Amino acid sequence: MKQELPLNVRVRLDKLSHSYHEGERRHAVLSDVTFDFLSGETVALRGRSGSGKSTLLNLIAGIDLPANGNIIVNGKNLTEMTDRDRTLFRRKHIGFVYQAFNLVPTLNVADNVKLILELNGVRRAQARARVTEVLTAVGLAERSASYPENLSGGEQQRVAIARAVVHKPLLLLADEPTGNLDDAAAASILRLLLSLRSEYGATLIMVTHSAAVAATCDRVLDLRSGQIRSTKT
Repeated sequence: MKQELPLNVRVRLDKLSHSYHEGERRHAVLSDVTFDFLSGETVALRGRSGSGKSTLLNLIAGIDLPANGNIIVNGKNLTEMTDRDRTLFRRKHIGFVYQAFNLVPTLNVADNVKLILELNGVRRAQARARVTEVLTAVGLAERSASYPENLSGGEQQRVAIARAVVHKPLLLLADEPTGNLDDAAAASILRLLLSLRSEYGATLIMVTHSAAVAATCDRVLDLRSGQIRSTKT
């Protein structure tokens, strides 16, 4: 069901609660949270290990469902959708840069990036042109025929970013996009991510432990004790 949101709101968390089991204990990561992420903004999400940052990204992406509450993305309530409808919505409107990259090892670079376009029914010639455009933007046009195992960690990260933005999503989620990179490589990845995001005005939500990454964002949020607190506006 379409739900009307203010024009400047891209994602709304409405009375959201969620928890997970840790051994025999139930660990609450979100407790009746209501929060808006704005259209076109860049947000850093910080918090201690185990505070639920990655869980929150998975909820916003519709990969997981919350125990209670609603998640509304671009006016669509993900919690009211079927599994199939959430998958189709995610393919079309959401880009996700996973911490572990999640590249398909049996596909080369170009095919990894092209896969989501094929799933969205984009015509072959148009998909090839878009893949070339994005791989050129991330500096990997010459590695299009290479396989993930033959790429460095930084190159795999750039492929993951290219795959996340190739379909021009309205929402871009990134889980530690500069993690495990040296300072120079991290700065390069961050510039690339921000550049590609701004190209079509997507909202970017990044989980990060890096103060330098957080400092580049419009807002910095802290996930603590099941609540989201703003530490920078």
